[in-house]
Amino acid sequence: MTALITRDELKAAVETGSVTVVDALGGEYYAKQHLPGAVPLVPGEVDAQAAALLPDREAAIVTYCSNPACPNSGQVADRLTALGYVNVRKYRDGIEDWVAAGLPTETA
Repeated sequence: MTALITRDELKAAVETGSVTVVDALGGEYYAKQHLPGAVPLVPGEVDAQAAALLPDREAAIVTYCSNPACPNSGQVADRLTALGYVNVRKYRDGIEDWVAAGLPTETA
């Protein structure tokens, strides 16, 4: 099971630029709203795109999707771990929690 990260921990990591954030929703959801600096990577595209989007397998990576009920972030995190990424965590509460806390987002 992928380790979790809290909203406050993620906010601090985003602010310092010490993490790569992965939006596991993709598509129009990503275009409409995503966490600052997030890259889109959905479960079905991890094998094909991970090496190009996430070249450093040692880097801190956090996956997220919409909320705790959304399985995408866990699926992407699990696949990245299987591909040899060693520092992957999941923001279980997702973008809904981030927005509810009044934190900034970006659009594509």
